[in-house]
Amino acid sequence: MKKTIQSLFALSAFGAAALISHAQPTPKILFVDMAKLYDGHYKTEEQNAKLRSDELKAQEELDRLNKEGNALVEKYKELKDQASNPAMTTDAKAKAQSDADKMLEDIRRKQGEVQSFQQNTRNSLQQRIKNFRDLMIEEISKVAVDVAKGKGATILIDKSGPTLIGVSNIIYSDASYDITDEVLKLINKDRPAASAAPAAPAATDSSSDSAKVAFPGTTPAKNP
Repeated sequence: MKKTIQSLFALSAFGAAALISHAQPTPKILFVDMAKLYDGHYKTEEQNAKLRSDELKAQEELDRLNKEGNALVEKYKELKDQASNPAMTTDAKAKAQSDADKMLEDIRRKQGEVQSFQQNTRNSLQQRIKNFRDLMIEEISKVAVDVAKGKGATILIDKSGPTLIGVSNIIYSDASYDITDEVLKLINKDRPAASAAPAAPAATDSSSDSAKVAFPGTTPAKNP
């Protein structure tokens, strides 16, 4: 009986050891700030500089279109004044009115051209930003994962984004478990010597550059 009990204890001990040997390793969690890595990447800085340059060119073109449109408006007003001028002959007033009606159609076309250019430019810039961001996040993530794996991490958490209620996903984390600065050095190790200095992302707010070709007697059209 005693030997049987000892055997059972031995089997129990063996079973416990087997369970321990097959158990999952203790999780090791590291943290990274993906927003900081994205903003601090030299390729992001270069892309932002290109976007700002293209925005300036687009604004110049928008100003040119607005100038042309407003010149049409001034001509329209002159024709309307002629059409209502009692000193003009009936035929002259009729011609002035006819020319004014044609000019009004030109104004409508120009306003449509301005709005179309503005919308297409905005959509193009936003798509470029999205495509670039997607590629960069994928590239940065691979580097961050490699660093985390090299440190034996089983979980890597991005601490940059807020929750649905607007607070950080990570309430507290030990700075020694944050690999952001290490990853930042790696992703910028190939930075060209003449790379652009850090700069704020290009503005894409569509509310500031609304179409300004105004119909006679109306305010300038606003963006939808």
